[in-house]
Amino acid sequence: MSTKQKAIFAGGCFWCTEAVFQQIDGVEEVISGYTGGHIKNPAYREVCSGRTGHAEAIMITYDSDRVSYETLLEIFFATHDPTTLNRQGNDIGTQYRSSVFYTSKAQKEKASAFIKLLEEKKVFSQPIVTQLESFDVFYEAEENHQNYYNDNREQPYCQFLISPKLEKVKKYYSEKLKTT
Repeated sequence: MSTKQKAIFAGGCFWCTEAVFQQIDGVEEVISGYTGGHIKNPAYREVCSGRTGHAEAIMITYDSDRVSYETLLEIFFATHDPTTLNRQGNDIGTQYRSSVFYTSKAQKEKASAFIKLLEEKKVFSQPIVTQLESFDVFYEAEENHQNYYNDNREQPYCQFLISPKLEKVKKYYSEKLKTT
């Protein structure tokens, strides 16, 4: 069995989630894109309108011998607010929803169990609104959205929103980070 697996997460702006998961050991590739909508080959402007049904999402290719799907879920839920419906900070609309797009029954079960655990432990003060959606098709975002933080880390958006997420990952998941 191949140890290369896919995970698809939507947790607000894909620039943020991409930057987080690029840091994780065992993650081989992170692609920003769009999924969960109803038109083919959407463009950023269309997705931002909120009328396509797509979420800004990332597709992670990872080595399951080095990092588990459960660890990816843990990091996903720790680095965005899964209790705000169709919103992350100032990014508002269904395209910024919190969703796990599962690729198998096993992924759906693991994500469902993880959400149940978070709720039982009352990790968040509000109910979790993260959706579990069956994965269908992923459309890669335009080139200027790929590797965004690494190419634009001095921009104010990156400084104020992405850098604090990366500091949180370094603080709480230092043993899971890539060594460079």
